[in-house]
Amino acid sequence: MTKIKVNDKVKVLVGKDKGKTGKVTQILPEMKKAVVEGINVMYKHVKSRKKGEKGQRIQFNGPVALSNIMLLCPKCSKPTKVGVKTSLSPDTKKISKARICKSCNEVID
Repeated sequence: MTKIKVNDKVKVLVGKDKGKTGKVTQILPEMKKAVVEGINVMYKHVKSRKKGEKGQRIQFNGPVALSNIMLLCPKCSKPTKVGVKTSLSPDTKKISKARICKSCNEVID
């Protein structure tokens, strides 16, 4: 279970975009990175294919290391550490996990 998921609002802690907030659009678990809207904006230059066409400069969001972003709690709207709370349902005997905010102890999911 990852502590940051798609559509979570996060705050950047270090780097050129320090202090900015954005929504997570993609998680890359094998690289331990996340793509955040409006953060780490990069450009890709594309050469023209046909004669007379112009080349393009495509803008996209590059991945950011998960260690450099922190989840914004939806309840207290502060950057917070994420904890995992496990509970056993008595009727189905299944273990369920829920993410919790360490500062206000509210369930995030």
